[in-house]
Amino acid sequence: MDLLPLFHNLRGRRCVVVGGGDVALRKLRQLIDAGAAILVIAPEINAAIRKLAQKHTLSIRLTPFSDTDLDGAVLVIAATNDQAVNRHISELAQGRNVPVNVVDSPELCTVVFPSIVDRSPVQIAISSSGKAPVLARMLRTRLEGLIPAGYGKLAALAGKHRNHVKERIGNPLDRKAFWEEVFEGDIAELVYSEKLDEAEKRLEQKLAGNQPQQVGEVYLVGGGPGDPDLLTFRALRLMQKADIVLYDRLVSKEVMALVRRDAELIYVGKTAGDHPVTQENINEKLAEFALQGKRVLRLKGGDPFIFGRGGEEIAHLAERGVPFQVVPGITAASGCASYAGIPLTHRDYAQSVRFITGHLKDHSLDLNWQDLVAPNQTLVFYMGLSGLESICKALIARGKAATTPAALVEKGTTARQRVFIGDLTTLPDIVRKAEAKAPTLIIVGDVVKLHDTLSWFKG
Repeated sequence: MDLLPLFHNLRGRRCVVVGGGDVALRKLRQLIDAGAAILVIAPEINAAIRKLAQKHTLSIRLTPFSDTDLDGAVLVIAATNDQAVNRHISELAQGRNVPVNVVDSPELCTVVFPSIVDRSPVQIAISSSGKAPVLARMLRTRLEGLIPAGYGKLAALAGKHRNHVKERIGNPLDRKAFWEEVFEGDIAELVYSEKLDEAEKRLEQKLAGNQPQQVGEVYLVGGGPGDPDLLTFRALRLMQKADIVLYDRLVSKEVMALVRRDAELIYVGKTAGDHPVTQENINEKLAEFALQGKRVLRLKGGDPFIFGRGGEEIAHLAERGVPFQVVPGITAASGCASYAGIPLTHRDYAQSVRFITGHLKDHSLDLNWQDLVAPNQTLVFYMGLSGLESICKALIARGKAATTPAALVEKGTTARQRVFIGDLTTLPDIVRKAEAKAPTLIIVGDVVKLHDTLSWFKG
């Protein structure tokens, strides 16, 4: 172990920062978060530090460093661009047994600033002992995605009840098991969902030994358009917790690969004209599994509330009294358009966008076509591959110019993405000759003209 990690309570204690530039600014922000009483010493300070001083209580002395400036300090940071001054401050601080950090000079430091994952009161500090700070920051970034933002509130809840639990559960091993169940179970999920009062009530019931019969929960999660990197942190966490997974055909293989490996997988995908599992049956399965105490993941492509029937499913769960939470996903329109280099709105081309389902409940295309042919808007048709020709003909028949640019994005955001560009007259033939397969998305409007210039993703 090169360094011993310690967490210091600096609240209200004197910390001296020597330097007035960007490097000093970075350290100042951390000290402010820690509640330190800060003295900044430098002949000049930059505008950002001046602005920071207006918002927070910082003492600023616009003079060169003096040895007496360390009087009463519990921490000193040397962040000047003069190596001789930095070395002198380091030697002086070490002679007084005051912890010192000299920026970018680990050999002059007795303490180093780690990269921090802050879920106060839970904190994780990552250090490379000053040898590879960029690597430490990269590790912090990875951990940020694994640790829910609600960990701090969960720790606060535990702290509030810690003594009570200790009084009620005398055996340390039993107490450890109690807290593990709290931190990994439904109480933690209530905290993450900001249901703090319910979480506290459930914890008290558990401690009293009269916790109600355990009911599972349904996680309605948007799996995005295909690229697993587009999943949210919460989606990934719940995908790893689920006991059973009901998934659609639009969920990509790459996203499915991130589901908990020992979870039971049930395919409930539907295609136009082929519904081996009805929506009503799916609704009932979700409730049935949750009432058995299972954690149920309902994984959908895109976003569950945009042509995903998510509203129907949670309405049924609400009627049955089944707990649920909804995790939005990047909808196909946003994901596919972005990866195709087609902005859905643009000041010069379109001031509004419409999301339209390519087939209705009865498989018809009975849409309000007159509104759809209005100028200066982008039309996005979901699930419209089989009806592409009918869509283009209907728009032309209602007055949309036959030369209006149109695109079809196949398997958007994945390595198998293909983008077909044409207009309302030519696109159907282009797509048919290319033998495009679902999932696809159709974009109609002048913004399609930007594809050649803005296309950046090569599948």
